[in-house]
Amino acid sequence: MLRLVHRAEEFVPARELELQEPFVRTAHELIHGRSGAGNDFLGWLHLASEFDQVELRHIEEAAARIRATSDILVAIGIGGSYLGARAALQFNGHAFADLLPRGEKPLTVLFAGNNISPGYLTDLLQVLDTGEVSVNVISKSGTTTEPALAFRFLKEYMEKRYGKAGAAKRIYATTDRSKGALRTLATQEGYETFVIPDDVGGRFSVLTPVGLLPLAAGGVDVRALLGGATEAEKALARPTIAENPAYAYAALRSILLQKGKGVEMLVSYEPALHYFAEWWKQLFGESEGKDHKGLFPGSADFSTDLHSLGQFIQDGSRVMFETVVRVAQPRGSLTVGELAGDADGLNYLTGKSVQSVNDAAMEATMLAHTAGGVPQIQLEIADMTERSLGYAFYFFEKACALSGYLLGVNPFDQPGVEAYKTNMFAILGKPGYEAQTAALAKSRDR
Repeated sequence: MLRLVHRAEEFVPARELELQEPFVRTAHELIHGRSGAGNDFLGWLHLASEFDQVELRHIEEAAARIRATSDILVAIGIGGSYLGARAALQFNGHAFADLLPRGEKPLTVLFAGNNISPGYLTDLLQVLDTGEVSVNVISKSGTTTEPALAFRFLKEYMEKRYGKAGAAKRIYATTDRSKGALRTLATQEGYETFVIPDDVGGRFSVLTPVGLLPLAAGGVDVRALLGGATEAEKALARPTIAENPAYAYAALRSILLQKGKGVEMLVSYEPALHYFAEWWKQLFGESEGKDHKGLFPGSADFSTDLHSLGQFIQDGSRVMFETVVRVAQPRGSLTVGELAGDADGLNYLTGKSVQSVNDAAMEATMLAHTAGGVPQIQLEIADMTERSLGYAFYFFEKACALSGYLLGVNPFDQPGVEAYKTNMFAILGKPGYEAQTAALAKSRDR
């Protein structure tokens, strides 16, 4: 389902990987023995294979109801509460789904609560009248500013359009099992609810109801998604670099960081992987970026970005390496035909598939960047099915957990995220933040 094809051998000799084996084994024991920092957030480890079948049927039934009654589902969430779902919908969906004929068009899933832009929210509210609407608000606490603010406006819209009782039947809450503002509101209003597991952090939550409900509503086969993750869980349980490609990938990242490569660029040649890269950036950035450590996770869409970032990657600061994700069997099959007169100079491609041209661009770029001093790791996803995507989600989650322990950080907390929130609450005058407000006022007066 996902293979490690190229290991940056020009920059990391095999002997260096071998020397990482004892550290990898130790980190593996921290994960599987549940003895490392943050071990109370390892619920994702066997989530797919042990998924509650009653809850899965509940998700599928609610998704079917949403599809039957709605043209649009607004999923409200930020970070891990929306990136995984958005990644899967893009990866498994039609690139121009909204323009398909009505009979072929899937439910449209729109996203809110991932920013505080008045323009975005205004535009969203303006388009909702084009169809019937349901809402899935996703938040463990219910008080995270971005989704909570968006839900205020969406709740008001739904109640004005459908009435209070009608809106309650169209609003679905994914939240904590027993506590928090959203749980309390859902109970009061009678919203149908789904549970965010206590032992799964947001950035690891795509295979929980957080991701599965909007995905099932959007037409994704969530059982196949879980099946791929289950397959990965079994295949990636081995404790050695030689037997576990997720661990080999994590070890390579660790070695390249030690060699001064502080930026990892995840690149692909499939536009449908754009939001997968956004999900990956949160996964690794929030898991590793602490205690002044970690790789900076960036991404690029090739060959598009070769015409904007290509010069820098080829010839700029030698601070990065690339992880190239190839899809072995993409959707669609096109062959280049012959053009009379060869006005565009492309007749030399006659008879070649477009995929072979795309692969040639990838191979040529990897060779050029290697020669330019940019190490290349290559991973290969089998195809663009839900099963392969589920495998890929688990692959990177497992690699991320091990990589964090190799780095010497807790991969499952995010203490730095609170810094901006504290300042924002102080600036806005939130009750309970009076001391911080006063301190900020003093700093501004200096």
